[in-house]
Amino acid sequence: MRSTWWPLAAITLGNFMLLIDVTIVNTALPQVAHGLDASFTSLQWVMDIYALALAALLMVAGSAADLFGRRRLYLLGLAVFALSSLICGLAPDAGVLIAARAVQGVGAAAMFATNTPLLMATYSGRARGVAFGVWGGTSGAAAAVGPVLGGVLTEYVDWRAIFLVNLPLTAIAVWITLRTVGESRGASGARIDWPGAVSFTVCAGALTYGLMRGGEEGWSDTRAVVALTAAALALIVFTVVERGARQPLLDLRLLRRPSFAVLMAAALLLQAAAFPYLTYAGLWLQSVLDMSPVRAGLAVTPMAGVALVVGAAGGRLLDKVAPGRTLGGGLLLVGAGALVNGTLVDASSHWTAPAPRLALSGLGIGLKHARPGVGGPRRRPARSGRAWPAAP
Repeated sequence: MRSTWWPLAAITLGNFMLLIDVTIVNTALPQVAHGLDASFTSLQWVMDIYALALAALLMVAGSAADLFGRRRLYLLGLAVFALSSLICGLAPDAGVLIAARAVQGVGAAAMFATNTPLLMATYSGRARGVAFGVWGGTSGAAAAVGPVLGGVLTEYVDWRAIFLVNLPLTAIAVWITLRTVGESRGASGARIDWPGAVSFTVCAGALTYGLMRGGEEGWSDTRAVVALTAAALALIVFTVVERGARQPLLDLRLLRRPSFAVLMAAALLLQAAAFPYLTYAGLWLQSVLDMSPVRAGLAVTPMAGVALVVGAAGGRLLDKVAPGRTLGGGLLLVGAGALVNGTLVDASSHWTAPAPRLALSGLGIGLKHARPGVGGPRRRPARSGRAWPAAP
């Protein structure tokens, strides 16, 4: 196993699994409700608690990776993810399933926070661009395939299979990681910024919960208002703490650079536009166009495939193109694809009609992931675990 690309395979496989699990449960919810006699509220938590734990612990996991070792934390994340997936698949009731999904989110945070630092430490030059392009394209494919794969497994196997399928994939990722991925750590004497870690975790968790609650119950809902207020206060505390920290989780001085701040804002907008589109495209095809899970999967394949190819090729071909152009072009293409599908495709359209428009959006998504320096700050690898998880 001496190939240069085996470490990429190990890291990409873990990334693919954790992102698929954000959306794979969506199409299985009716069967989960029937099998566990679960309420609507319980179903919402089955979906939301995973994303909540992942978002809240992401930056803390990045800091821990710098201190204890990125490869070690990635392997620990894989183990936690596999064990919690097994418990999800065997859950006797909704309470156990929700608790296991929360633990699954903890494992996913450890995996996701170590992905980019491990790639940064393993690859350099053009190889790094290709690696990040493949990694990013696979991220897009995972988001698009998740709902469809969930529907196929639920329809032809059982809803529990959407969790149990992670077990062999995790075993493969662990085996490849142990054999090919080298260990790396942060700078000597690195420490976890606990005040910053706690305030960021509270901010991210409260913000995620507040947005979920507000979207479901309305923005005047008391719990949503309280959660969003708590997130704002925690953000203020985090900002104050980081300004005075000797080893901050996030160096806020970077935001004083106009070029960096603008690029980060553009990357955030593109991520906000692309990820929901990838996530809900499969659901839209099934619910609005009344496609079967298999046909919906075939329809989104061009989007996922183009994103993967452009991300991989763009890492090599767009190395000297200004980041603003790739991000701006990506935003325009994602928006154009969504606009054309939303206005020209309806329930009477043939199932192949959305495919070319989805491919157009996939081109835009691929452009975002083609530039490894756009999604996060260009910090030295010694502290990249702290920098990258905060990136959009």
